[in-house]
Amino acid sequence: MMLGGLITRVVNALSQSKSRDEVRQVLVITLILNIIVAVSKIVIGAWSGVLSISADGVNSLVDASSNVIALFANRLANRPPDADHPYGHRRFETIAALLIGAFLLLTAFELISTVIERLQGAGEPLEIAPLAFGVMVATLVVNIFVNTYETRAASRLNSELLSADAAHTRSDIFVTISVLVSMGLVAVFKWSWADTAATIVIILFILKAAWEVLSRTTRVLVDTAPFDPEQLTEWVQALPSVEHVVRARSRGSLDAVQVDIDVQVAPAMTAAQTQAISSAIRAELEQKISGLAEVEVHFVPAETDEIDYALLTRARADALGLATHEVHLREGQKGKVLEMHVEVPAGQTLEEAHQQVSQLEADVCAHLPEVDEVITHIEPAPSHVPVTDGDQRQQLTQLRTQAAELLRSHFPQADWHHFEVFPTLMGFTLTMHVTLPAQITVEAAHQIAESAETLLRAQIPLLERITIHTEPPD
Repeated sequence: MMLGGLITRVVNALSQSKSRDEVRQVLVITLILNIIVAVSKIVIGAWSGVLSISADGVNSLVDASSNVIALFANRLANRPPDADHPYGHRRFETIAALLIGAFLLLTAFELISTVIERLQGAGEPLEIAPLAFGVMVATLVVNIFVNTYETRAASRLNSELLSADAAHTRSDIFVTISVLVSMGLVAVFKWSWADTAATIVIILFILKAAWEVLSRTTRVLVDTAPFDPEQLTEWVQALPSVEHVVRARSRGSLDAVQVDIDVQVAPAMTAAQTQAISSAIRAELEQKISGLAEVEVHFVPAETDEIDYALLTRARADALGLATHEVHLREGQKGKVLEMHVEVPAGQTLEEAHQQVSQLEADVCAHLPEVDEVITHIEPAPSHVPVTDGDQRQQLTQLRTQAAELLRSHFPQADWHHFEVFPTLMGFTLTMHVTLPAQITVEAAHQIAESAETLLRAQIPLLERITIHTEPPD
């Protein structure tokens, strides 16, 4: 599970690096096109004397400036986490998007100043040359191409930066169209006021785009949750290993989401068990959230009067490097008696094993004061031995066949399959699967498995350990 999570994180890192390179490529192409458009408008505006064309050229220069800022931010945001920025540098991208919004406001202010100047001045009749129309139409085509190109790239790469820059370019399209319309009205009807009216409409479009960019980036900077806590809770709590989510939080942009999940677990749960739950949560959220950057899972012990004796015993055994199974609690003459099988390293002496198990008994009694006595059965941990001898191979086949015949004759209602036998230090281990009716209770299935195990142990004394996996039909 840990290896799978590591592989997933490596793949995600490589994918994010490739995404950054693609974002940078889109920004470079956009920058070159914006510079060409800006220079063309400024030159033709100065030549023709049409103020709106020159103002539109200045607006395009603002676009080019925003592209430079975006490229700089993209380079910074691509840096890995360091001591000063343990959560990475993604906020530089958000700040860059915020600056683009500020540039939109600056553009609107420049156009407002131009409108005021025209209203205050007498103004001379404008003569619109055909070349001016041709240049503006050409720049309009370029702007439409740039906007379409950036919008599609922003959607494909889920880039907040490209999305903000595309919004800026989109405002330029309306600027250029309004300039063309006003130029047509001036050229045909000599309506000088048309340019002023069109400029006011342009200002409204630019202010709207600025609001969209600034509101989106501000939400990230003030840690507005990109995902609803109820939605995160629903996703995580659907996992079989998670019983209750105490709290779910998220922050960051949609392409760099950070999630914090607090999960309630049994107090005696081991580190290995919580790690498995954490890996399952991370894997589930990676499937649900395409831009997931980080998941932090915190575990909160449940407050309950019910004690899971098997789980608590396993936790104490794990701390000593031991393993337990078949943990049973019963009432004795003086109080509760806890019985269990304890697996110790096969190479230990009896004295060493006894010391370790005695320590386990003391730890269990210390954590479970209501238990009056702990009874342990010491057994060696299974050590799998490779099968090389021909006679032993034949013996394994005979044991597998004998076990299958016994079970199928005594329990014909069950489907016994996947028999595996392998040698251990003191005998043999048998594992198998049994398919039972889907509506049967867990207790009834367990009784069948226990009866089958009792039969096998009585008929095949060489079996040291038996594992039966019960399952419903496919």
